[in-house]
Amino acid sequence: MEIQTGQIVRPPSPMEDLEKQLSCPICLEMFTKPVVILPCQHNLCRGCANDLYDSRNPYHYSGGIFRCPTCRFEVVLDRHGVYGLQRNLLVENIIDIYKQQLESSSNNLEPPLKPKDTKQSMCKEHEDEKINIYCITCQIPTCSMCKVFGQHKDCEVSTLDSVYQGQKTELRNSLDMLVAGNSSLQATLNQMDDNCKIIQENAELQKRHLGEQFDLLYATMEERKGQLLDSITQEQDEKVAVLRSLVEQYKGQLEASTRLMDTASQSMNNTNVPEFLVSVKTLITDAKDTAKRSLLERPEPGFEKMDHFTLFTEDVEVILAQMDFGIDEEEFEECEENEEEEEEEEEEEEEEEE
Repeated sequence: MEIQTGQIVRPPSPMEDLEKQLSCPICLEMFTKPVVILPCQHNLCRGCANDLYDSRNPYHYSGGIFRCPTCRFEVVLDRHGVYGLQRNLLVENIIDIYKQQLESSSNNLEPPLKPKDTKQSMCKEHEDEKINIYCITCQIPTCSMCKVFGQHKDCEVSTLDSVYQGQKTELRNSLDMLVAGNSSLQATLNQMDDNCKIIQENAELQKRHLGEQFDLLYATMEERKGQLLDSITQEQDEKVAVLRSLVEQYKGQLEASTRLMDTASQSMNNTNVPEFLVSVKTLITDAKDTAKRSLLERPEPGFEKMDHFTLFTEDVEVILAQMDFGIDEEEFEECEENEEEEEEEEEEEEEEEE
């Protein structure tokens, strides 16, 4: 026996262990029939389960989710709510047998969870007085003598049973708040997990879109590059064709002039005066004509240059460098205006310096 409380300490009996196993985790009392069993194999009073379900799901006409208060397992209920859960007839039969055993047993074998199961505690100040009231002011159990003559005579008191029931109800409400808080936290965690997945999916989608847009830009630039290269190649071919045509003309003129020079040289060595005089006039005329034709068409100065194909990409480079998400046409125009203003200011400064 404890000296302070006077309680008899004894190991729990099999009946006490059985009653603990038959206690509802919501009301903390022995199961009240009907008893329902969840898919996680935990049991509940159907009335307690329904009250908890109604408080968490006020609009459950088409079903909802019920969380086991013991293991937090989620049960999807249909429109029947907890009334659609299967009854545990085995547990109900065990409860009936247990109650029959209690009724047939002696008063010393009353349920261990009730205050009368053990010898009542005695007051420390008045050893002959049992603790039978509760001091609300000091928040401790005490005896009637302490209220009448002792330290609690000016305090507000109440019966142990009323305080016991009130504290039990408050504890049950706190448990419900914990259950609701855990449900809210779990729902928030689930929502955050879903948001993480959505963010990843949206990011991958935008990456694909960005890749497609840049691929389109690359294709456009490659196409334009091909067009500009074709322009250069076309002018190259045209100029080379012109020069080759002139080369052929110059070669023909050179061959004709060379043949005429050979004929004229032979005539100069001819000592037959009459024959020389007959052919010399024709040679002189042909030499003059050939000399005049030697001044053929020539390419203009700078004909070989290709500088006009220079590509200025500074403006495009600036636009590409400023390319960003969410920039619209108006912002592009503003950027171009700002660039023009800066260029004008630089030109004015250069002119002032000159």
